[in-house]
Amino acid sequence: MGPADSLMDCQTGVELRHQPERTRTYLGSPSLVRAPDGALVASHDYFGPGCPRNHEGEEALTSVYRSVDDGRSWRCITHVMNCYWSSLFTLADSLYLLGVSQQYGSILIRRSDDGGFTWTHPEDENSGLLAAGGPHRDPPNYHCAPMPVLFHNRRLYRAFEDCTPNVWGSGFRALVLSAPVEADLLCARNWRMSPSLAFDPDWGLPAGSGWLEGNMVADRKGQLWNILRCHAAPRADVAARIRVDEEGRRLAFSPDTGFLPFPGGHSKFTIRFDAPSDWYLALVNDSDGVDGSRQRNRLSLSISRDLRHWRVLRSVLEDQSGLTPADSRRLTGFQYVDWQMDGDDLIFLVRTAWRGAPNYHDSNRIVFHRLANARAWLPPRGEDP
Repeated sequence: MGPADSLMDCQTGVELRHQPERTRTYLGSPSLVRAPDGALVASHDYFGPGCPRNHEGEEALTSVYRSVDDGRSWRCITHVMNCYWSSLFTLADSLYLLGVSQQYGSILIRRSDDGGFTWTHPEDENSGLLAAGGPHRDPPNYHCAPMPVLFHNRRLYRAFEDCTPNVWGSGFRALVLSAPVEADLLCARNWRMSPSLAFDPDWGLPAGSGWLEGNMVADRKGQLWNILRCHAAPRADVAARIRVDEEGRRLAFSPDTGFLPFPGGHSKFTIRFDAPSDWYLALVNDSDGVDGSRQRNRLSLSISRDLRHWRVLRSVLEDQSGLTPADSRRLTGFQYVDWQMDGDDLIFLVRTAWRGAPNYHDSNRIVFHRLANARAWLPPRGEDP
């Protein structure tokens, strides 16, 4: 697969897991990283009425996979209980898994020193319990997705939300966690949590709007931003940008300048800076203009120089199953993508609803894709989009 190939479909990828429809269990929250030992490591969790649940009846299980042949084959190596919506990242010779304990649970971090086979257990504030959530849906109700971990000026940063009140969409309050890179990351006292910032219904977006699933990024001047998905149906093209100051101590948002046009802003997206090409990149679910806020059957590469002006460069994954356009929008989803640059290739892990999924949201597959020589798609350094 090279830059001349404009589209991929599900059959061009490698399937880590397929979940039979009769289980009423769906596959979510893919995360992907190259581990310190050179293997690729991936994770995902489970949701839906038939999925495994913990003692509070909440979805809370994550599975971990390894590939030692650059993604051509995968093996499930372990399952982690009370681990949800979590991001894989590496630091020094260790692999970490950072997320929450369950839907709207506590913020937890785990470490693996053997490439993902075994993980530490976060039983208290000295072993990975970073912020305790309330029982069941009592506040605080911590929320996230497998969002990027940003390393900047010897600190790492990760966006979360507190869904208080517990109303999906409008209830999400944005916040940021950060810690020094040289600190013991399993010790809660080494982490700083920002104040939370609520979405104001008077900011001019449709009723019931809110923000969630933020990306921590640094602009070219070193200013930190949390760029969030906006739930603003029927709109599908807006994101929000919160300013992060004082090493994560302060958040600020202006509705006059903080909303930005962003293709695919209605669904979770992942932004990273690619230093060799000098572009900010995002994989997004851009819309064909028909009921866009509910469309996830197309995945595209979007680029920006300044984190404010974005344009879709080209589509990378579309439904080629032969469904009608209406049925494709209803039944197919390539969503919640996590991606990394791997040399000049773009590798990405996709929560996929395809052939047998009840709808585009309730995904029945986790699929790995490699886009060879993807940097050849990008405009040259210094060239405007």
